[in-house]
Amino acid sequence: MQAREKENIACRLKGQVANLAGKEPTRRAAIDVTFVVCLRMSAPNIVIRESHRESEADMAALWRILQPIFEAGETYCMPRDVSQLDALDYWSGRPHRTFVATTGEGEIVGTYFLTPNQRGGGAHVCNCGFASTIRGVGTALLQHALTEARSAGFRAMQFNFVVSSNVNAVRLWERHGFDVVGRLPGAFQHPREGFVDALMYRQLHDEGQPASA
Repeated sequence: MQAREKENIACRLKGQVANLAGKEPTRRAAIDVTFVVCLRMSAPNIVIRESHRESEADMAALWRILQPIFEAGETYCMPRDVSQLDALDYWSGRPHRTFVATTGEGEIVGTYFLTPNQRGGGAHVCNCGFASTIRGVGTALLQHALTEARSAGFRAMQFNFVVSSNVNAVRLWERHGFDVVGRLPGAFQHPREGFVDALMYRQLHDEGQPASA
């Protein structure tokens, strides 16, 4: 058995559908539900490198990561039935620089892109998008992105549309010094929670100081 397979704990659960939102369980007809849960308690040793569209293996791995996230429709303003071509164009098309996080075995388990947030007079502020499949990779990706942003000469990093119900992302950004600089009430239609706010985050710096972790 490979090390990656040992990290996965598969369990099957059978039971009735219940409301897990902290309310009383709803009474529904009993149905036989099978859940296959794959758990990894923490991220393994991660290596982050730049990716290129010419790498078919990288693009296939990106699609495996992005497709379920976009299909869920809970964090990105992308069509839930987006095609592979359109998804990869969005994530790794110019002027985006795309990076991937790999395990020691070479498995791609996360990705981010780094790009100017605007053109012309706004090009000194960068924007990023993040996606990962295991716990702990998001932090490594963000720290790497901040370092890359500093090296590229960006003076700030801005996230334009953070869905407020994406609590893990919100906690991560704020833990790394990002501040809310705008709120758009009800700007995102969540598939389960309805209309939720979108937040704009920005990590601001002293004049002339680039972004840093």
